[in-house]
Amino acid sequence: MVDENNKGIDLREINVREIIYKLWKGRKYYFISLPIALVVSAFVILSIPRYYDCEVKLAPETSMPNTGGLGSLASSLGLNMGNLASQDAIVPELYPDLMSSVDFQVSMFPVKVVTKDGKIATTYYDYLKTKQQCPWWTRFFASITSKFKAKEKKVVDYGLNVNPFKMTKKQNDIALLINNKILCSVDKKTDVISIVVRDQDPLIAATIADTVKTRLQQFIIDYRTKKARNDVEYARKLSIEAKAAYIKAQEKYAAYSDANEDVILESFKAKRDEYENEMQLRYNTYQQTMQQLQLSRAKLQERIPAFTTLQTASVPIKPAGPKRMIFVAFCLFLTFVATSVFVYKKF
Repeated sequence: MVDENNKGIDLREINVREIIYKLWKGRKYYFISLPIALVVSAFVILSIPRYYDCEVKLAPETSMPNTGGLGSLASSLGLNMGNLASQDAIVPELYPDLMSSVDFQVSMFPVKVVTKDGKIATTYYDYLKTKQQCPWWTRFFASITSKFKAKEKKVVDYGLNVNPFKMTKKQNDIALLINNKILCSVDKKTDVISIVVRDQDPLIAATIADTVKTRLQQFIIDYRTKKARNDVEYARKLSIEAKAAYIKAQEKYAAYSDANEDVILESFKAKRDEYENEMQLRYNTYQQTMQQLQLSRAKLQERIPAFTTLQTASVPIKPAGPKRMIFVAFCLFLTFVATSVFVYKKF
């Protein structure tokens, strides 16, 4: 009989005592399956090398306009009015795309790294290429597939001279590996930049995290100050030319005055005044270029963004994964469920 209050569920079909009886009757299957699952899962998870995560957080300088209530409303909707009003083409939301670019990945190749135990000291490219640990089954399949590949000439490559426009397959694989190891995210409301680096060695993870932070800061500074630096260089060039022209006019005036010191003719005075006026004009031009140079330097200093490091790079103490106990417990749970279904149907 079906109980209407239970929406069509036949309570007679659910017999807890019968289920417990059947599971107890087939308990020998648990004594076989659970130990096997424990050994196999432990063997698998212990074959996977552990990794460490190092996170750094930055808060870049932003020019937030005074928007009053509109700014509060935009913030509640997840928008940043500072980015909308900014003249920069690269806003914080684009920093993850920047770090995913090939140029940025290739720039990490020659970074010097040292493992925590000090046994390995090489470039980051060579470390990822030859010093990475991997599960035994990965090496097994790699050895099988290598037999079917054509033998290539071995070339010593430390990733020091890499052309991002034309990379080899190995260089491209290392670049993709770096892209997977470095994760950058930006909080849309606060513009806080979070950089997480994952590696098998804790010291290398912290080293790369600090290097990525420095490279990102330098890129942003170079980008935001590019026009200002060009203006400074142009003003400096003009000041050098103006100074050279002034010195030349000064020497010309002095030489003419010394050669005609005792001459009192009006034609001499007129010529001397002409040289003197030209010298004064050159001097005024030189003064203006120096003022322009000082102004452009002040603008350059104003354009240099400031960064606040909210969380600096630190060598992680505990590994971030894999979670061995959780993995083993999950495998035991799945084995228990599968064994229970088998025993219930069998008995």
